[in-house]
Amino acid sequence: MAHISVPEDVPGIRSLALFSPQTAEPLYMLAQVLLRSASGLLPAERELVATYVSHLNDCTFCRNSHAAAARCLLGQDQHFVDDVLQDMKESAVSNKLKALLSLAGKVRVSGKAVTRGHINAAKVFGATDEEIHDTVLIAATFSMFNRYVDGLNSYTPTDLPAYKEMGERLAVHGYSAPKQ
Repeated sequence: MAHISVPEDVPGIRSLALFSPQTAEPLYMLAQVLLRSASGLLPAERELVATYVSHLNDCTFCRNSHAAAARCLLGQDQHFVDDVLQDMKESAVSNKLKALLSLAGKVRVSGKAVTRGHINAAKVFGATDEEIHDTVLIAATFSMFNRYVDGLNSYTPTDLPAYKEMGERLAVHGYSAPKQ
């Protein structure tokens, strides 16, 4: 049960958005820009960064919903999501994406945990300044989203089919605040 009075049958951040529409709109706009706007990283890669950070933060709702979106966007390569969640360093994703995911993992601990070495490691594998910027911002933002969802104990479905539907909606329609 959530720590505040929100619709109990509405999962995750969506229930919090219904509780506070004035904060929902800018948060959803930020998610849309970070995960779907033009960038050097594909939307699937950005969803994977969000998934990985949420996984490291132990935020079940965000991990599962963004993993489902990444799977949908990856199509045949959806196995990359589970590979990364099981062992990112041994996963079959590109070395560039591994370096960016490693960077995202540092950001979620603390911005000060990021060193020039982390940035250089990403650049060695071809990451651009834009991709590094976007990775850091996605990791920081999803750390906030994770704390928001878990800090208010919003409803987290336990059945994986519910997340598949959410992932498909996110992959197709992107991010927009729910209407009351």
